[in-house]
Amino acid sequence: MKKKLQNLYLLLIVIFLYAPIMTLMVLSFNSSRTRAKWGGFTGKWYVSLFQDEAIMSTLYNTLIIALLSALIATVIGTLASIGIQSMNRKFRTFMLGVTNIPMLNADIVTGVSMMLLFIAFRMTMGFTTILIAHITFNIPYVILSVMPKLKQTNRRTYEAALDLGASPIYAFFKVVFPDILPGILSGFLLAFTMSLDDFVITHFTKGPGIDTLSTKIYSEVRKGIRPEIYALSTIMFVTVLFLLFLVNLKPEKEVHEKGGTIRKPSRARHTMRLIVTRVVPALLVIVITAGGFFYNSKTKISGAEKVIVYNWGEYLDPDVLDIFEEETGIQVVYEEYETNEIMYPKVQSGAISYDVVCPSDYMIQRMIENDLLAEINWDNIPNIKNIGQTYMDQSKAFDPENKYSVPYCWGTVGILYNKTMVDEPIDSWSVLWDPKYKDSILMQDSVRDAFGVTLKYLGYSLNSTDLDELNEAKNLLIKQKPLVQAYVVDQVRDKMIGNEAAIGVIYSGEAIYTQKENPNLEYVIPKEGSNIWIDSWVIPKNAEHKENAEKFINFLCRPDIALKNFEYITYSTPNEAARELIEDESIRNSKIAFPDASELSGCETFKFLGDKNDAVYNELWRGVKSKKCGKECTVTGSSGTSGSGSNRMCVERHHVSIGSGCQAAEEKPGGGHTIRRGLCVGAGGCAGSVQR
Repeated sequence: MKKKLQNLYLLLIVIFLYAPIMTLMVLSFNSSRTRAKWGGFTGKWYVSLFQDEAIMSTLYNTLIIALLSALIATVIGTLASIGIQSMNRKFRTFMLGVTNIPMLNADIVTGVSMMLLFIAFRMTMGFTTILIAHITFNIPYVILSVMPKLKQTNRRTYEAALDLGASPIYAFFKVVFPDILPGILSGFLLAFTMSLDDFVITHFTKGPGIDTLSTKIYSEVRKGIRPEIYALSTIMFVTVLFLLFLVNLKPEKEVHEKGGTIRKPSRARHTMRLIVTRVVPALLVIVITAGGFFYNSKTKISGAEKVIVYNWGEYLDPDVLDIFEEETGIQVVYEEYETNEIMYPKVQSGAISYDVVCPSDYMIQRMIENDLLAEINWDNIPNIKNIGQTYMDQSKAFDPENKYSVPYCWGTVGILYNKTMVDEPIDSWSVLWDPKYKDSILMQDSVRDAFGVTLKYLGYSLNSTDLDELNEAKNLLIKQKPLVQAYVVDQVRDKMIGNEAAIGVIYSGEAIYTQKENPNLEYVIPKEGSNIWIDSWVIPKNAEHKENAEKFINFLCRPDIALKNFEYITYSTPNEAARELIEDESIRNSKIAFPDASELSGCETFKFLGDKNDAVYNELWRGVKSKKCGKECTVTGSSGTSGSGSNRMCVERHHVSIGSGCQAAEEKPGGGHTIRRGLCVGAGGCAGSVQR
């Protein structure tokens, strides 16, 4: 029985620890870019990995930051431990408590606080700020490892060495240091591991042009992990496995045999010991350092002739950047983001002076309203003539005078369905609530997209702020939830390609890509209407290289460059001259990429609805995702008032608290009070339907 339990335990270890790793290793040899489809055995991703300077630079950044931060933190932490140990008990307890706070503190709090500190001191976000942040949070872990060893040391031995004439430094290295060395090494390894693994603090303290593996992989996850990342992970795993194998090859020790003879270890074993303990670590340090300096020299920001670009992930052909640099001599520092909501606070904070950013329509409106954008000098962008007037007119919905933005890509949101799994033509959003497709429906994990779809299905505007309409949409989404297989973002591509779902809400550009991979997929814009979106280039007000930014935007408006980007990202281009250059007639006249005006008659562009309405949407969405109706809010106010003079109460079940900021939904004619029940938003904010 004991043997069976041991085998079962071993099996579980293998399954939970190594099965995911083996899956990753297998996918690294898959010729298809999507994990949902096996395209045959290949080693091309390994070749591509070592040719990809961005990934290799990211790898070396990670290793160098981890190595340097661990070394510096070990030195500082060891010195701090010695100082703390020499204090009296009262101050020692106090200092240990202070040093433990960073370990107990949430990483996001540490990351934000470090970012604000760097901003306050006007430090440029980049390699240096990441290194300082990593040293800071690593020091407590070193102290935690060294302090127990210091407590175990015999102080009398150190004092005896001093009495015998040794200097304090000599006595420390000869007496104390050997005793605490295991703790120092443990602290170093712990600091190295923590730095290697960190994401949150790095995310808040990094700048453009620099990434670590954690931030790089995070950015890749939302748009689908590239196969090169699988290859990199496989190499790292095999390398670690090899090093562990070498370390566990223990050399033979001297053996004292009977008769006083000593059998020494063989020469081969002695050589292996030297390799394991000295040569391998030295080579690793040399390779990491040399490689890091090599790749960082290629990406180093220097000189005034540069432009800092902040764009969506995989939203521009990398070759375009090389062409721009060759033609203009302006270096492009390129950074990616995953959502508008991630981009906005970084631009708003002013922590990094981006020169060019590519937000979506509603976010551009928000940035204009908050005075975050600079007006574009159209004299520097003559290629604007290639942008269709239709798209310039549509841009007026969020940029009324066309002062701040240049259209880059556009598209629609629609339904992608598998013709082998759906036996009827689809032309309405109603299919998303059809019970026969239970567990085969994919919804966008986005509050505005999910509510936009539902509001259009109900016949309302996707920019609705009417609380009755929003609650109706919320209840319909809750009703739909048992039918939904998953709420996804870019993962909808792999799931639909792999025939894992029958129906999915998707962006038109993604639909073009999925159709290439799976011809059984069909895309449609529902008859009720949908969202037509535009992503545009803008220049932040704090841009330090505005003229270079305008040169970059003008370059992207060139027909041949716009065509390259279209072929790479498959999202529709507003550049009419570039569309004429598309050789494939089926693509040039694609109903997905370039639908007829009649199909867009019911489509709308998302607008920024204000922070208050955003809070309402977010609270309603949380109610959908949690399957809860949320908090009830009762608002009472005298006739004709909705200001601070009204009486407001937010009621959460049996708990009553005074709040503020609730809006009266409706005034009751003839005086009296208006009562409305709905959702509580934030500190007394209120949303919901009217119940009289």
